[in-house]
Amino acid sequence: MNLLTVENLHARYGRAEVLHGIDFQVPAGEVTVVLGANGAGKTTILRSICQMVRTSGCIRLDGRDITGMRTDRIARLGVAHVPQGRGTFGTLTVEENLRVGGFTTSAAITDRAVEHWYDFFPRLRERRNQQAGGLSGGEQQMLAIARALVAGPRLLLLDEPSLGLAPRITQEVFRALGRISQETETTILVVEQNAHLALEIGTSAVLVDAGRVVAQRPAAGLAHDESVRRAYLGY
Repeated sequence: MNLLTVENLHARYGRAEVLHGIDFQVPAGEVTVVLGANGAGKTTILRSICQMVRTSGCIRLDGRDITGMRTDRIARLGVAHVPQGRGTFGTLTVEENLRVGGFTTSAAITDRAVEHWYDFFPRLRERRNQQAGGLSGGEQQMLAIARALVAGPRLLLLDEPSLGLAPRITQEVFRALGRISQETETTILVVEQNAHLALEIGTSAVLVDAGRVVAQRPAAGLAHDESVRRAYLGY
């Protein structure tokens, strides 16, 4: 069963069209990875799902057409977006950032969720009263992911979670994403430049080139396709 279905999606910034009629599906409860070179349109795909850019075509969340819907309404339907650069509030504490993530839920649900994600990311508990701007890059990424999960989304969108992180920290973040996928029912759609790591946690992969989907395959098969790796993934 697919939680998200995208059909004939076009997206533009002003007069410049970036996505040219793409189609792909995101199976429920799985990790789908979006791969491609810089400028291929990967980030625009996530922004289109949240309706942060002008689009045409059809985007269905669990069978419901969300095309043209306001971004805040899409969030209330259970879509959480961790943007490139993390988007944490630097002058707020870790605790305050997490509680911002619960804006669509009750205070009691938020309290339980904050404690759960403190258990999952113990370093965030240690720094709960510290301003987010003083955290390391890896800690900020963990905070951004935890904040997005506080409301219990059905679909988590992640844009370049490895950006700016050291290799060891990147591996730690991806291990956390793998655990989140295994331990919760959250469906994950992740855009990532580090194809090797992303394919390790992904179930399926969407390959994007110049605003078009050129393949959607099981992640394991794509990882071992030498011609695809050389042509599109750079390793």
